[in-house]
Amino acid sequence: MKLCVALDLPSKEENLHLANQIKEFDVWLKVGFRSYIRDGKEFLEELKTINPNFKIFLDLKLYDIPNTMADAALEIANLGVDMFNVHASSGKVAMSTVMNRLKDIENRPLVLAVTALTSFDNDTFKTVYNEDIAIKATKMAKDSFDSGLDGVVCSAFESYDIKQNTSKSFCTLTPGIRPFGEDSGDQKRVADITKAKEELVDFIVVGRPIYKADDPKSVVEKILQNI
Repeated sequence: MKLCVALDLPSKEENLHLANQIKEFDVWLKVGFRSYIRDGKEFLEELKTINPNFKIFLDLKLYDIPNTMADAALEIANLGVDMFNVHASSGKVAMSTVMNRLKDIENRPLVLAVTALTSFDNDTFKTVYNEDIAIKATKMAKDSFDSGLDGVVCSAFESYDIKQNTSKSFCTLTPGIRPFGEDSGDQKRVADITKAKEELVDFIVVGRPIYKADDPKSVVEKILQNI
């Protein structure tokens, strides 16, 4: 299991400071909407300058018509990031189009599909998708697997079932992890490290428990000792 640290702070300077604090560790860094829209590809380059071995997950959740998604995916691959994501709700045609567009990229990034956002509880999810999360997330994962993607973004509670219905090597990445039972904030389906291990999660994303700590470096070190 790998740790992915969410760089969700209000300014580029704060995010870079956090990256500098944890540069000695073998971790991934998640760059989401706010950071990328504000700071752009130069920010990605600055992170690699801090530590060339940092792995970058660009969390933009592409969702559009197939050709537009594929064009965007190619541009993302050319940024040199190590992983990015699309929405599984875009469907098999769109996801297959993305993967076909990337087929000639040497050392292409991992491509994951978002199933059910961890901010959903089952009731609110059903108002949008008309199905229980556990059922729909697995269906979305199977579509993603069939489309040639490398894995999915899901909660820890769906990870094991998704692997049973796809492949053990099909990656699951779980956001909103509260490693040692911290407050869940605006996340609904959260889990700790123990649950993530039980569910065979491949990547855990941790944000607030790290960057809101008095000593983020010690929190990262503790997480790495426990995964």
